[in-house]
Amino acid sequence: MSIEQRPRGLSAAIRLKQLAAEKGSEVGVCVIEKGSEIGAHILSGAVMDPRAITELIPDWKAKGAPITTKVTKDKYLMLGPSGELELPAFAMPALMHNKGNYIASLANVCRWLATEAEALGVEIYPGFAASDLVYREDGSVKGVVVGVVGIGKDGQPKPDFQPGMELHGKYVFVAEGVRGSLAKVLINKFDLAKGKEPQKFGIGIKEIWQVPDANFQKGLVEHSFGWPLDDKTGGGSFMYHFDENYVAVGYVVHLNYKNPWLSPFDEFQRFKQHESIRPHLEGGKRIAYGARAITEGGWQSIPKLTFPGGVLIGCSAGFVNVPRIKGSHNAMKTGMMAAEAAYDAIQAGRQRDELTAYTAAYKASHVYKDLKKVKNVKPLWSRFGTYIGVPLGALDMWTQTLFGFSLFGTLKHKKGDYATLKPAAKSKKIVYPKPDGVISFDKLSSVFLSNTNHEEDQPAHLKLKDPSIPIAQNLPLYDEPAQRYCPAGVYEVVRDDDGKNPRFVINAQNCVHCKTCDIKDPAQNINWTVPEGGGGPNYPNM
Repeated sequence: MSIEQRPRGLSAAIRLKQLAAEKGSEVGVCVIEKGSEIGAHILSGAVMDPRAITELIPDWKAKGAPITTKVTKDKYLMLGPSGELELPAFAMPALMHNKGNYIASLANVCRWLATEAEALGVEIYPGFAASDLVYREDGSVKGVVVGVVGIGKDGQPKPDFQPGMELHGKYVFVAEGVRGSLAKVLINKFDLAKGKEPQKFGIGIKEIWQVPDANFQKGLVEHSFGWPLDDKTGGGSFMYHFDENYVAVGYVVHLNYKNPWLSPFDEFQRFKQHESIRPHLEGGKRIAYGARAITEGGWQSIPKLTFPGGVLIGCSAGFVNVPRIKGSHNAMKTGMMAAEAAYDAIQAGRQRDELTAYTAAYKASHVYKDLKKVKNVKPLWSRFGTYIGVPLGALDMWTQTLFGFSLFGTLKHKKGDYATLKPAAKSKKIVYPKPDGVISFDKLSSVFLSNTNHEEDQPAHLKLKDPSIPIAQNLPLYDEPAQRYCPAGVYEVVRDDDGKNPRFVINAQNCVHCKTCDIKDPAQNINWTVPEGGGGPNYPNM
């Protein structure tokens, strides 16, 4: 059994081994991770709802899971250019409250889950990128290709070339996270999104600070809307005080934004200068940086979860609860449900068919019910903006929670995020303040903190379907927005000294694997693929 990693993949692996131990049977489980170690590519807020981990490992506290900071204070703010308005807690449905939840590093949680999985006999292989799929003669998925290394920039094998190997499984669980390269192929090949709304996304940018005692409020969870984004641009912030004087601070910009001059990275840096935010960070030290796309389509965008020979779990399918800004508990639960379906199938002598029991379990689960309650929050926000759409979303959550129905029915997303940009000539140009190097910073110094590294002599993993489009099409129409939506400075338009002869440059070695380019490029011309295994960020505690 071959499983791509993330908390959902590890949860599936653990659940399979638990079932085998309970029933006295044997199931081989293999977990593949493209990062240099488990957790190296994991980035999340993260406030964890402990529901799933408690179900999976009931004694997780006694076993020393790195989930120790209980939420003590929960705040929602509406920010203006100056000042704040705290939203009353009673206006929020119960599902929005964080009582009983924990602040944690999801990367460290994954590392801990990996030790639990290995203790049960799961084989884990970090540093192996799954670059392709293998199919059986009947068209079902047979496995994945991993470990291709030693190909030079010219596409020719180098002396250390390794062709990779095929890992075959009775079922393949794809848990790559948001906009995974294999999941994209599977969704298209098996038409898994047929009849569903387009998936929607946000870009989440995060820093970890270590702050003085005077600034630290252990257990504080604070979210905000409003400034610096305008009313028609969705997004907001998170700030969590946890462990020993750590503050996780981040910003999410919905990728259906319209203004091509917008830079999510610079909006985040500007946000930190707000009079309500800066005092939390002053005198502290920024110690980590990263970025990751987030699925936001919700209930109406979940694709078909099964294909012949495997399943999609976690954010490969998109189980994030947008208003809660939480998805790890849902992802873990979907991994567990898929594991239970696969175990029963294997014990019945089956393999490579569709695990329809997983789909049935999902539709009967709290994951399905919770996502249905919040299904209209994202489309209402997108249609009516922050100041009207967010209150309407709260109203819809209340009616769904109290009465089981929505005044709006099920709203549609209509189009993908790549199709929302207006021409640059018809949009207001945004001039961002220069970073002060104390609270706000530039992209390159930020990427340095992500510990990103790629083998330089390899083909760029960011592939252009048509190399002419960035300059011939995107530049005149949108001033090539890749220069701004990428939070790592991967894409540049460079010119001669006289300002002429523009050229599109891809600095693939800077890539933090956020997948924003694959999502937001207006021509859908950028295809994010995996680099050699072990390449990318090395997040210590994100």
